[in-house]
Amino acid sequence: MSPFNNTTFTHAVFLLTGIPGKEDVYLWITIPFCLVYVISILGNSLILFVIKTDSSLHEPMFIFLSMLAVADLGLSIATIPTILGVFLFNSREIGVNGCFAQLFFIHFSQFTESSVLLFMAFDRLVAISNPLRYTSILTLPRIAIMGLVCVLRGFALILPLPLLLKRYRYCQDNVLSHSYCLHQEVMKLACADITVNNIYGLAISILTMGLDSLLIFISYVMILKTVLSIASREECLKALKTCGSHLCIVLLFYSPEISLSVTHRFMHSSSHLLQIILGYIYMLVPPLMNPIVYSVQSTHLRVRLIRLFVK
Repeated sequence: MSPFNNTTFTHAVFLLTGIPGKEDVYLWITIPFCLVYVISILGNSLILFVIKTDSSLHEPMFIFLSMLAVADLGLSIATIPTILGVFLFNSREIGVNGCFAQLFFIHFSQFTESSVLLFMAFDRLVAISNPLRYTSILTLPRIAIMGLVCVLRGFALILPLPLLLKRYRYCQDNVLSHSYCLHQEVMKLACADITVNNIYGLAISILTMGLDSLLIFISYVMILKTVLSIASREECLKALKTCGSHLCIVLLFYSPEISLSVTHRFMHSSSHLLQIILGYIYMLVPPLMNPIVYSVQSTHLRVRLIRLFVK
């Protein structure tokens, strides 16, 4: 009998799932996951430390990068320990309230990162289109307000998700299809009409990540238009190079997210293994790659990091 029957939801548990059929190699699978976790935490922490301690990096682009690093740290801390618990110790049980808290922090970190990526696109647009007014447009008080908007928007839109889920009883199968809790997965286990959750979840995804990605695309169209008007080819390439790292991060963030959303909502016949792999890519790759991409692309940041290790 399911542990959800004849109990209140506060005493129920969900069962997390690793990679079905691969239980005999779980120990080996934990090695790359541990490496990803360590590199993500260390890389983003180093980014924050270097930007904080080096006054020459107190510029809009690097301040936005530090916001991105905080969002990546939040996403890594919210997901990877649970994943490692499943693979290392077969710790599959997670309480309902714990699951609700985890999905809140996961989605909050994702929405915050999406907002930061949009502001970084705006930063590149201003730097290329209005270089002489760059510092007067993106002042520190305005950047602080933009960061506050990121946090408040994410908090206001994500907080209703666990509150809506908390209304339901969970008498369906209590097995989740991932090693962590997501709103679209948990709501399917409720023994009630989940139309409100479904509509709200889809609406906030469209109004946040969908709108953010559209505005980022428009920003790059405007950047490309400005760059093509530059007479010198060298200056044109130099301007485009400043956008390279941000464009890579945007593709790393939105591509698996769009693929995962499409498979969850519209491709019910798709391979379950495919959905699990896309979920891991979406959760693990951006926090891992973002500090690496920016360290490689940004000469200023790379020099500071090298100098830190040399010391």
